[in-house]
Amino acid sequence: MELTLDKERRVAELAVQRATILTRKVFHNKFKGTVSKDDDSPVTIADFGAQALICYALRRNFPQDEIVGEEEASKLRADQALCSQVWSLVKAASLEEPQEEAILGGPIETADQMLDAIDAGRGEGGPKGRFWTVDPVDGTKGFLRGGQYAICLALIVDGDVKIGVLGCPNLPVDVNAPVSAAVGATKSNSDSAGVLFAASKGSGASSRPLGSSTRDARKISMSPINDITQATFCESVEAGHSSLGDQAAIARQLGITKEGIRIDSQAKYASVARGAADIYLRLPVRKDYQEKIWDHAAGDLIVREAGGEVTDVEGKPLDFGRGRTLAGNRGVIAAPKAVHGRVLDVAKSVLKANEVA
Repeated sequence: MELTLDKERRVAELAVQRATILTRKVFHNKFKGTVSKDDDSPVTIADFGAQALICYALRRNFPQDEIVGEEEASKLRADQALCSQVWSLVKAASLEEPQEEAILGGPIETADQMLDAIDAGRGEGGPKGRFWTVDPVDGTKGFLRGGQYAICLALIVDGDVKIGVLGCPNLPVDVNAPVSAAVGATKSNSDSAGVLFAASKGSGASSRPLGSSTRDARKISMSPINDITQATFCESVEAGHSSLGDQAAIARQLGITKEGIRIDSQAKYASVARGAADIYLRLPVRKDYQEKIWDHAAGDLIVREAGGEVTDVEGKPLDFGRGRTLAGNRGVIAAPKAVHGRVLDVAKSVLKANEVA
């Protein structure tokens, strides 16, 4: 029997919802306060602010839980002007309902508290105990170009994902609406786009419009596939994130000719989970690369609770108990259970032929 984690899920959903208020404000501002991290990947004032808001809520509610976050505050501590920009955003981000804001522990009171909240995400994870993993702006490059991005939060217990929440501010509420990498570029904060996805292990997955009540949540499920040739792939925009050439070869062998949906972030997991697409592949681009757990934990659970199967390219479940990375896995294949085995077999064949496996 699964643990009862109603409070954890409630806090997680509200924390992500509050963070999207901040990210949306930055998204529609030409100045995004972008700096480069040590690995040359971009980070924005939205990344810092969203992580501060989420980590603060988690520390107020679950002070014993470790947090494994993508960002840390050293650049803000060294740059007062940048710190002030983030602090002004954090101060202004709050939920409309006072009781919901109170559930999160209220507002962050000082800039120092904000910095400490960001640095609370320096946990290492591992195979035992409870910890949260957070990606405050997954798909930063999509965020910068005006496309898809996601705020991602998951609770992991003894290496097993128990709760997953994705806030996707630029996904259309209508599952049948077209989705592309550019969706969101012309949106305003008043537009109806934006979906919050959530799942608890053993209880299914749901979605609701961002900003709506939990009463508006509706169960989601993957689309049944009777003919795999009619399936739709969901692909990465960035070539450095997945081998698009291998993916094209897999599609040919499966007989899939429909144009894939190319979007950034864990919005791909969300799109597959609710049936807007059918198959998500993240194929290895080099042998030594290790995926980060915050890039997959929430999406992995949401897809599985929507009726899908998620493994790496060797058929192994994703192992979130190895620290900050998926050190025991290579690549990702997410698909409906009925066809996952077929997709996996073809992927293995293509990767072996190209000497990546």
